[in-house]
Amino acid sequence: MKRLFEEARQDLPASLVVFFVSIPLCLGVSLASGAPLLSGLVAGVLGGIVCGLISKSSLSITGPAAGLSAVALFSIERLGSFSTFLLAVVAAGVIQVILGLVKAGSVGRYFPVSVIKGMLAGIGLILIVTQLPHALGDDVYVQGAEENNLGEIVKAVQTIHPGALMVTLVSMFALLVSMRPFWRRGKLTRLIPGPLVAVVLSVLLNEVFIRSGSSFALSADHLVTLPHFSDWTALPGLLTIPDFDLDFALQFMMVAATIALVASVETVLNVEAIDKLDPYRRTTPLNRELIAQGTTNIVSGLLGGLPVTAVIARSSLNIDAGARSKLSTIAQAVLLGVAVLASPGLLEKIPVACLAVILIITGYRLAPVSLWRTLYQKGTGQFVPFVVTAVMILLSDLLTGLVLGFAVALFFVLRSNFQLAVLSVNRDGTYLIKFIKDVSFMNKVRLYEILERLPAGCRVYIDGTRAHFIDQDIIEAIEDYQKSAPTRNISVEIVKKSYAVHPFFKTEQQVLNS
Repeated sequence: MKRLFEEARQDLPASLVVFFVSIPLCLGVSLASGAPLLSGLVAGVLGGIVCGLISKSSLSITGPAAGLSAVALFSIERLGSFSTFLLAVVAAGVIQVILGLVKAGSVGRYFPVSVIKGMLAGIGLILIVTQLPHALGDDVYVQGAEENNLGEIVKAVQTIHPGALMVTLVSMFALLVSMRPFWRRGKLTRLIPGPLVAVVLSVLLNEVFIRSGSSFALSADHLVTLPHFSDWTALPGLLTIPDFDLDFALQFMMVAATIALVASVETVLNVEAIDKLDPYRRTTPLNRELIAQGTTNIVSGLLGGLPVTAVIARSSLNIDAGARSKLSTIAQAVLLGVAVLASPGLLEKIPVACLAVILIITGYRLAPVSLWRTLYQKGTGQFVPFVVTAVMILLSDLLTGLVLGFAVALFFVLRSNFQLAVLSVNRDGTYLIKFIKDVSFMNKVRLYEILERLPAGCRVYIDGTRAHFIDQDIIEAIEDYQKSAPTRNISVEIVKKSYAVHPFFKTEQQVLNS
């Protein structure tokens, strides 16, 4: 009991800090997903309570994430309705639970870092592109009338709402200030999240516009809109339920698999990062985490919520605020649920432009200029897969971007392995061609390139004694070259050792003995 009290003394204040930042982020992710704003709040509540009770992670916060907003945006459009998308969220949760049960918690480690960073950068670019119109006051998309795209940005620039622009500038200023080192070092300011400051200032600014009768005042079309209910018994009727009538099963399963894959990868990466920030160095079992996340997505989809994942920003804030256990995670979700039930009218004073700015800043932090520059400096093997992934996600969809990015990364890995498998060294006109690893028929091109560059009259040693596997195509290429080399006065000698694995490179006595 004493330990519980001590943890509560740390966790409850931390949960209050996370609660204040969860409201705008849950609403913002809903906005970026093209989903009802209530769905993000539902996911936030369930992410904290359901996942908090099942997960073994002590400090991670689960909820709707910016990384999944791009998936949701494409998926809702592809499936044709939000209710069908909810069923895909349920199916994705089932897939995640299965992944956890078969102990596939390390799934995220199979993706190259360049592709993962490209995925996050692509999502960041989508957030920026889709939220710019809202930041300028074009909130038609909130009503579900049309889709944001580059054309919408041009239209929004031509019809800027001055009040929305003022809210955007003030919110941007507040967020940028909260990101400065002095803010993070302050004993009090570091516990005040930037999004909360931006929301409060934007609400107060619009209230000033309204009370002064200014033309800058934002109408209800530019503010958060939530369904109203007279009592708690009416709440279930306001939640969207999944549509179990499927006419396109293949496309549906592709969407479900994409949600499960992205949510699982993001969860694994974020949980590992959170464990590194844990002052007590506790380790989260990843397979159990996938089961917890999958169960939460099943419940969230059934109750009209967005897909969830472990989120690094709110988790980091939770740790900075002094949280010690999952009590903080559960408490912040309870506070979020109480706020939605008790004061929906207060939440409806939040300008959509403010939420858009929060998402734009989030998007930039996922795809900063420094990231592009750093990967460029690391070479084409890192930069090209990163760019392909990010750009294809922006231009097509997330699954296409991931597949193409992975294929490009695999190409560079294979090319690197091909080059390293066959090594050529020149010393005073004597050449050594050495196979330093397994050599397959795919290395023939590299071998032929080396052999064709050898000058006439040179001496060549071919050493494959250290290779465990050598394809017969390679052996035939060497034998053919041995026959043709004398025409250019090239001497070819095969290095043979008793310890060689392949018979072609073993000493004759060793071959006879074997």
